[in-house]
Order: sequence, then structure tokens, then C-alpha cells
Amino acid sequence: MDIAHFGYFFIWHLFAHINAELPLCKESDYHFEYTECDMHQSRWRVAVPNKLDTCTGLPDPVKGTHCTFSCMDGEFLEMSSQSCQKCAGGSYSLGTGVAFNEWDSLPAGFVTHGVSIDDDSQTNCSKSSWVPMGDHIASNVDECTTTLSFAVNLKKAGTVSFEYLYPDNNIYFEFFVQNDQCQSTDTESRFVKLSDADWSQYNVKLNQGTNVLYWRTTAYALQETSVKSVLLKNIAISGVAYTSECFLCKPGTYSAKLGSARCNPCPADSYSNKGATVCHQCETDTYAEAGSGSCKARPACTNSDYFYTHTPCDYSRQTQIMYKWMEPKICSESVPGAVTLPASGQLTACPPCNPGFFLTNASTCQPCSDDFYSNGTDCAKCPAGTEPVVGFEYKWWNTMPSNMASYALRHEYTFNMEKSTGWEVAGDYIYTVPGEQDSDFLVLTLSVPGYRLPPSSAKDEEATELSRITFVFETTCTADCMLDFLAGYSKMNQHIVEKWHGTTGKQSYSYVVQDNITTSFTWAFRRMQSHGTRNHTSDVAKIYSVLVTNAVDGVASRCRQCAAGSSDLSACVPCPPGHYMVNGTGVCESCPPNTIIRPQQTVGREACVPCGPNTSTNQARSACVSDCTLHVHSGAGQHLHYNFSSLANLTGFRSSPRFTSRGLRYFQHFHLGLCGKEDRQLAVCVDNVTEQRREVRGYACQSMVVPSDTRGQGLVSSQPFVIADMLLGVTTENSLDRISSLENMFPVNIGLPDVIFYYRASETTQACKQGRSTTIRMRCDPTVTASHQISLPSACPEGTCNGCSFHFLWRSQFACPLCTSDHYREIVSACVQGIQRTTYVWQQPLQCYAGVSLPAQRVNACVSLDFWLKFGVSTGTVAALLLIGVICYFWKRARKLEFKYSMLMTAGDKEECELPAADSCAIMEGEDAEDDLIYLTKKSFFHKAKSYSRERTSDGFDSVPLKSSASSLLRNEEDMDEC
Repeated sequence: MDIAHFGYFFIWHLFAHINAELPLCKESDYHFEYTECDMHQSRWRVAVPNKLDTCTGLPDPVKGTHCTFSCMDGEFLEMSSQSCQKCAGGSYSLGTGVAFNEWDSLPAGFVTHGVSIDDDSQTNCSKSSWVPMGDHIASNVDECTTTLSFAVNLKKAGTVSFEYLYPDNNIYFEFFVQNDQCQSTDTESRFVKLSDADWSQYNVKLNQGTNVLYWRTTAYALQETSVKSVLLKNIAISGVAYTSECFLCKPGTYSAKLGSARCNPCPADSYSNKGATVCHQCETDTYAEAGSGSCKARPACTNSDYFYTHTPCDYSRQTQIMYKWMEPKICSESVPGAVTLPASGQLTACPPCNPGFFLTNASTCQPCSDDFYSNGTDCAKCPAGTEPVVGFEYKWWNTMPSNMASYALRHEYTFNMEKSTGWEVAGDYIYTVPGEQDSDFLVLTLSVPGYRLPPSSAKDEEATELSRITFVFETTCTADCMLDFLAGYSKMNQHIVEKWHGTTGKQSYSYVVQDNITTSFTWAFRRMQSHGTRNHTSDVAKIYSVLVTNAVDGVASRCRQCAAGSSDLSACVPCPPGHYMVNGTGVCESCPPNTIIRPQQTVGREACVPCGPNTSTNQARSACVSDCTLHVHSGAGQHLHYNFSSLANLTGFRSSPRFTSRGLRYFQHFHLGLCGKEDRQLAVCVDNVTEQRREVRGYACQSMVVPSDTRGQGLVSSQPFVIADMLLGVTTENSLDRISSLENMFPVNIGLPDVIFYYRASETTQACKQGRSTTIRMRCDPTVTASHQISLPSACPEGTCNGCSFHFLWRSQFACPLCTSDHYREIVSACVQGIQRTTYVWQQPLQCYAGVSLPAQRVNACVSLDFWLKFGVSTGTVAALLLIGVICYFWKRARKLEFKYSMLMTAGDKEECELPAADSCAIMEGEDAEDDLIYLTKKSFFHKAKSYSRERTSDGFDSVPLKSSASSLLRNEEDMDEC
């Protein structure tokens, strides 16, 4: 015996000694339990009192069964004999497992709690939890992460299984297992798939030891849409050591045999109590749904409790109008005031068969064979040079089409597709019948095997439309009814495409199918959201026609002309790229240059659509594209050349944070692919709420993202849609093709004109009947060195003000024009030591990038300033000297002339005409002995200068030789004679 067992026996003997005076214990005063298994996988069976200090004389411990011992399903371990016994009637057992199928309250061992999705969320999640709902437990529907957990210790490897209903892709649902070290065990996938039909089964293997089971959900009601809870029921765990008792069947179920592993539900109009072995029939005026624990009184039948339908056409092409009670029938015709079912059998003429079908001899409608078409009467082979236009077209509703089904979905998400009816045919339309409650979803489904483009369709990488579903409908309501249209790849894995509230007039709606995954469509009509009422059964939805194009295994209602050159022996071929077909001739004519062909219309001259400004056609002539370059003329007479290739890569950005009414923080996330040819990358937005990711692609798309630690991926993306899949043009104008990009939506631009990319999305919605549009305004900003800085309009922080027109401002240095020679200037340096340098610098502010580079510095030889300065100083000095000499010369001569003039004037004033006596032979100052010689002969400047430099005598006169000319002497003698 090991130490643990010894200690246990010591305490047991001590307990027996202390309580020696108490009465002896009876079998009802104690129960048996096993001790923990030792290293040899052995254990002891001991008696444990139900209450302390009440009795004495407990049975002695005995050797227990081996730890690996277990009982089969439907058995339990009887501890007194330590043998397996079969469960009695009205009870069940899983043998080595435990089961939880009653959820009136949270069973012992289960724990539930809620936390915020992220730290910045303003949602209060303290009251968020899983809620027991009787026969199942429902998850939260608020914007919190809520966990349901249960810990179990397995003595051997086992399994856990449960049934779940997961109908809404607006909620995360994951299941995972951790050991006692909080380490996740290996499971196939912790992410639970959406339910494809009714309740789904989930099984996971468990390891020996401690296993903690987690069911975790997170709801994302970003657009105030109601979220459907995840439901769990019938949780079963196997691998426990033993089951010491059987569980009684819950009310509404029974087990008639010994050794039952489960209880069966009671059929409709019967009930059972807890631990029942049989079900009891309800009385005449009462009813009960399947699995009920009691019966309810039947209400009086009203006109809302029945509906009408049509029988198949008989040989005379007649149909009968048949009235039927709603199933299951819960009303009573015998109650006072109850109505009775109207008489059936009124004959009316059968509507024709739907297009693509023909009428057989048995008055039934059958599809036409391949290469045949029909308008609903007889099938005819398509003429030579034509091909059938294949699809499904339903506009006559005598019987439910084979690929359509109808059922009613209760608010508890429980339904029986065989017994419940949501829509019924009525000849010209199909309509919703009254439900048990106004809150019931009346569901109509359509399944398509797949899609295939016709042979005449040209291969095109830009084509986004694989098929199109179009239906005509109307709703008439007295309350707040709702009609949802959903699309997806299964009945329970769909997303809401469009919804209508209240009364809507007769109208048409189209949805473009872009992949072969979307093969299931659903219309769900609900009269009221409140439960338990049945006051608006007259509210109705009607669908008049449904058309699905390019459907696999479809039928043809008409034939389409093939291009010339096709024959009966070859498949129908399309016209060459850029050609349209002349009406009814098969002749292909070329469209004008730079035009594309409409994908939905290839016949007629109007099929040619010109591309917008600064765009060109792709190779298939099916879409207009841009090579990311642009040439514009600015108002200043500049020629600007743009190249946006650096911005052509995919770009993602978010809006500012937003909050739902419940405080959940989320963002609008955008993906852009600005431009590019056929090989460009498309912007992709995803829905990763569920394991089945859904993607949309285009030039631009949007999704809603929520920061979250769920799944460890940081972001949850949902509700993606395309906002641009066609490029309309690139221009500097503020409007194009009825789309406006107003400058006042963004900060004022004081520089170069903005370049605007215009896009449109082909998908239409109820709010955007012309489709969505997007403008991306490219603005040159050299200060933005990153690849992008995208902003949203200040007045529309989500990128759009009406949900249809989206506007973005993209600021970047790469949005500037390419640099040219007009963007730089030259600076010439001074001549230094015979060298002169020419340097080129950019004009400021610089509003260009790439393009031409700055020219290299140019060096030229030159004459320096020192040389010219010296030359100028020398020349100036010489000129100054000459000028001084000339001035001195003329000044000297002026003095001489002045002296002579004064002498002559003095001589004329004398009274006596006699010559004065010569006092000296010298010449007086101011006289010039060589005056006459000056006029008769010419002397050089240097001789004159020499004469000026003669020395004078001490008396002030110049000493000169006495010379005179003959004429001078003669004039003197004549003067003397006159005297």
C-alpha cells in the first residue's frame, strides 16, 4: 500500500474512533467512491458518508476495479457489487461518458464569461454570456467575445461531440481544447464551419488527462444588423473512468428498453414527463409539437391557417385550386368562431410551361434537349449559325421548380423541410404563406449547379460577370416586414446581398455572379421581429419571375446569332476583338478606334463604347485601361508629363475609428489598385469572419475591420464589396460621365492641377441603382516622401456621404509631373584664375520628380578680372597723362594769347606814336620770339615740351635768340612811318 492509501486509511480509522458513539450507518447514509489510481493503475473502493457526524460503522475499504475498467453504453457501474448494470426504462447512460442535453440552467462544471474584443473598445462585456434555452444553449449576440468552458479529467483517450447550429457569418465561432498547462491540443480545426443545413454534428478526439473544452464566439454587428446566435445541444464526452448512475430522460423524451444509451423524442401531439418510458397522446382539443413535455389548447382556425396551391396540369390542361391547412395543423375547427377549409377542386386553365420547357402528352413540362430552345410550348432546334442562350427562366408557377425549395425557419432555428411550407405557387407568381408566428422566416431557395460562359463569348481577363440573376418581386405589409436576398455556396453559408423593409412596389433586381462558388440563392421573408405574435399573416411577398444566365444544365428560351464563319460542325465563335455583330446577319463590323465592346451586348453599332480621356483599350477590347502615364497642358502653357507607375501597386488604408451604438470600435478599410494594363494586380477585400473566406476584387474595394485577438490574426474583416471595377478616364477636369469630384471636399490646392481617376462599379443595389462610383484625386506634394498619403473628405469621414459615391485625395511626390528642362535654372560663377563654372539647380518650390536629371557642372576657360583690371589701370594712366599734357599745352597757349592781346591794347592807348626804346635785347615775359614760326612751321609735341622746359634768367625773362621774319620787320617800319 502506498503512502496516499495509508494516509487515507489512517483518516478513516480516526473518523471511526471519534464517532464510535454514533448510530450505525445505513446504506442510505453513505455512498461509494474510488480513490485516485496509483502508478499500477489500481484503486480502492471506500465508503463516504453523505453527511458528517451522523452515523458510524462505514464498510471497510475493499480493492477496487482496475482503472481501465469501464461499462458499455446503456450501462452504469453499480458500486456495491462493482459490476456493470443496465439502465432501467426511462433512463439512459453513455457508459464511460457524460452527456448534457438539458439546459434549463447552466450545468455544474460549465463556466461562461465575456470580454471586450480589444482594449480600445467601449463595449461593456461584463454581462455577456451564453444563455441556457431549455433544450439548447445560445451564444451572445452583442459585440463581445464570450466563452463557454468545461473541464474534464479523462482516464483514457476519449471524444467530445456536440450538435450546433451556426447560421450567421457575422459571428465568429471556434471550438478548441487545452490541457491543464493551458496548451492547445492538436485538433483538425478549431474553426467551426457554417451549418450547411439543420443542426450539424461536431466531433473531436480528447487525450487522456485533463481537458478543458472551450466554445468561443464573437459577434460583429457593424451595420446594426441583427446577429443570429450560435446554438449548442447534446454535448457528450467519453473517456471518463465510469458512470455510477443513469440519467433520467427529460420531459418530451422517453426510453422504453433497458440499457438505453439515449432517449427518443415524443412525436407530435404527444407528451411525456421526466423519466418516461412511453409518450401519452394529447386530448382532442389540445396539441403538442414533437418533443414536448405538455399539451396546449388548440386555438380556433382562421383564414390565416390555410393557403391555396395548384395541382399539376391534367390531360386537358386544367389545374385545380387546392386549399390546405398549414402544417402542422394546430387550430381547431370545432371551437366556436372557427372557420372551415374552403372547398377545393375549382378548375382553371394551366399556365404555359416556362421558357426552355415543352408540354408532354402527360400534360407535364419537361426541359428541351441541348441545342434546342422553346418559348414554353414546343422545342425547336437552333438554326445553323446560331447557339442556344442557356439559363433558367421561371415566370409561370404551376409547380415548384425542381431546383427550388421552400420551408419555414423558426426563431429558434428549428425547422422541418418536409413538413413546413414557406412559399407556395399561385400560377402567375409564388407567394409567402402564413406562418405559425410573425417572426418566422419564410425561406425560398434556388440552387444552381454552376456557370459556364457560352462559346461565343470572347476570352477576357477583365470580365467580371460570369452570370446574372434577375428577379421581379413586390411586398405588401401592414407592419415592419423584411425581405432579404442572400447568396453563397450553400443554404446555410450565405451573405446578405440586399434587403427591403416595408411595402415595396413591383420592381426588378439584378445580382452579378463573379465566380463558380456562388451557387445558392435565398429569399427570406419575415413579417415581424417580435416573437410569439400572429397578427400580420396577411403581409405577403410575391416573386413573379426569376432569370439566371449561363447556368450549367440550363435550358434555352432563344437562340443567338453566331459570327460569320461558324458552322454546324464547329462551335459558335465570337466576333474578333473590337468588332460588333450587325443585327441578324452574323457579319462582324469593326468598332471605331479606342472603343470597347459591352460584355452584355455585342450586337449593333451601339455596342461600341468609346474609352474615356487618357485611357486605351485592352487587347480583348473589352475594357479601358491606363498605362499610368498622362500628358496634360497646364493653364500656364506648360506641358506636364505624369507617370504614376510608382503608385500602381496595391495600397491599403483605413478611415478614422468609428463606433457602433454598442461601443464596438471598427474601421472602414480600403484597398486600391490605381492603374495598369492587363497584368496589373487587383485590389482584394475579404470576409474572414468564418473559415470559408469570401473575396471581392476590382480597382478599389472596401471592407469593415475590427481589431481583435480572435484567432490570433489581429484584424477581423467583414462585409466586403467592390466600389470600382471599371476605369472611366483620367483627367484634370472635375467631372466625367455624370460623376463629379468637387474640389471643396478637400483642402485647397494652390499648386499644379490635380489629376483625377474616375471609376465605376457594375454592381447595383437598392440604394445605388446606377452602381457605385469612385474618384481618386492625385495631388503633387513633394513633402510626402512615403509612397502614399491618402485622405478622406472631412465632411464624409467614411469616404462617402451617400454610400454610392466615394472620393479620395492621394498626396505624394510620385503624383508630381516628370521633371523637364523647365524645372531647373543655371548659375554662372565668376572667372577665377582663368576658369569659369556653370552650375544647374532646381527651381523652388520643386514640383516634379524623376524625368530628366540635372546637367553636370560645366567648366569653361575665361580671361580673369586681374588682367582686365591691370590693362584698364595702365590704359587709364596713359590716357590721364595725355589729357594732362593737352590741358597744359592749351593752358600755356591761352596765356600767350592773353599776353599779346594785353600788349596790343596797351600800345593803342599811347599818345605818341614812337617806338619805345628797347631796354634790353631780351624778350619780355609772355612774348614768344618764335610766334611767326609757330604758324609757318610745325613742331612736334616733344619740341614744344622742350621749349617749355627752358630755364629763365634771373630777371624773369626767357633768354631766346633774336630772330624775326621779314614780314615782321616790314610791319614795324610801316608803323614807324605812320608815327
